Amino acid sequence: MAKLKEIVVDADNPAKLARWWAQVADGYAVRPYDEAEIARLAAMGLTPETDTSVMVDGPGPTLCFHLRHGPRPFRNRIHLDLSSSDREAEVKRLTALGASFWRSEGNYTTLRDIEGNPFCLIDA
Repeated sequence: MAKLKEIVVDADNPAKLARWWAQVADGYAVRPYDEAEIARLAAMGLTPETDTSVMVDGPGPTLCFHLRHGPRPFRNRIHLDLSSSDREAEVKRLTALGASFWRSEGNYTTLRDIEGNPFCLIDA
């Protein structure tokens, strides 16, 4: 049976979106670039800031932010759900980081990340 390896998110600016999500998800950080990876990117005319696939590692599945060329008639068709013991405070923190409020229902609030992709914040 297949195992979940990573969650891939199409992005207009993978490095920027990866850094943003690394601030949002507890215990996650952008995967460090070693000398070999920087050299590999340089050979393609890229840097960590222009990398087309940026990985964010943490306690759960790896998040991969991948450059998507061309128009997207709709935003990403999947979204992440995060939980919080203090949803109101977390909504304030996330909007201060650049998330935008979309709507709030009984036990969850739907926000949009800095590229407009929806995600939910659910009561723990």
